[in-house]
Amino acid sequence: MKLLFELSGENPTLPVAEIACVALVLDTRPQVAVAECPKPEEAKRLAMTHVVLEYLGECNPDIGSFRRLLSDLSLTTNKLFAGRAKLVHESCQEKNTCSQREFECMIGTMISGPVQLIKPDEEYRAIISGDRCYFGKVLFRIDRGGYDSRNPGKRDFFHPGVMMPRMARTLVNLSLCRSGAVLLDPFCGTGGILIEAEMLGICAVGSDFDPLMIRGCKENVQTSSLLLADTTALPLQDRSVDAVVTDFPYGQSVCIKKTDTMERLYHDALDEIKRILKPDCRATVVTHKDISGIATQHMTIIQHHTQRVHKSLTRHILVLKK
Repeated sequence: MKLLFELSGENPTLPVAEIACVALVLDTRPQVAVAECPKPEEAKRLAMTHVVLEYLGECNPDIGSFRRLLSDLSLTTNKLFAGRAKLVHESCQEKNTCSQREFECMIGTMISGPVQLIKPDEEYRAIISGDRCYFGKVLFRIDRGGYDSRNPGKRDFFHPGVMMPRMARTLVNLSLCRSGAVLLDPFCGTGGILIEAEMLGICAVGSDFDPLMIRGCKENVQTSSLLLADTTALPLQDRSVDAVVTDFPYGQSVCIKKTDTMERLYHDALDEIKRILKPDCRATVVTHKDISGIATQHMTIIQHHTQRVHKSLTRHILVLKK
């Protein structure tokens, strides 16, 4: 089924990359993507998507072209419906002087059926982004509030500086790990990545070199298996893991062996990740600096994203393939 994804604007590249865990991306513009998705319900696992729609068509971003698109579609519904429009960027106005309201009125006028703006049974949306106007019918919205309810400060065990749930879910999705597969977080900390993996039915395994983190993590996770272990010498068999997702320590107030430098830790940990990962499977790793030069000595880099957290911290997110 061809779907239309209205994306979060919190990162320029991650929302589109995340869609690959459920669909084949066909086209993109800022904050919108078109993709072929065999099982639309699976898109509910996405963290950086706002709305998932059935793709109905697209046109140039002007009201005349949109009128012609709606005329060609000749839509009819017996359900109460509303028409909504979103202009993604102010730059849209350079090519299109029409207002959001005009697009919404056009939807209400040219779809045959009863209009209901408050709590409609169906919603049709036009998304005007760059040089295209995309049109679709809403299938469902992503429950982003559910992520807020799992914020680190609300967990039984808390440690400062941990990753927020939406980012943790996105990292799991980038790994392409499916329900029933085995995912390892070798620097599991308080368990944020493990929690998101559990919610997707993944067999999550966490390890950490710090006994305090393992004890605290046990309070936060439900089904994950936890190991007190050195990431550079994991008690796991070769090719035994389907995915690795982890946030590397930043070298400040973290428990690593005294003989380790951070660069040595990156090398040894990536070598161990490569050993335990099954062939053609992915590792999603996060660091506070670009370690592409190190990573390429161990695996193939297939994606590199950045996320600015604050003035002194930019995350580098590498998706690696064995």
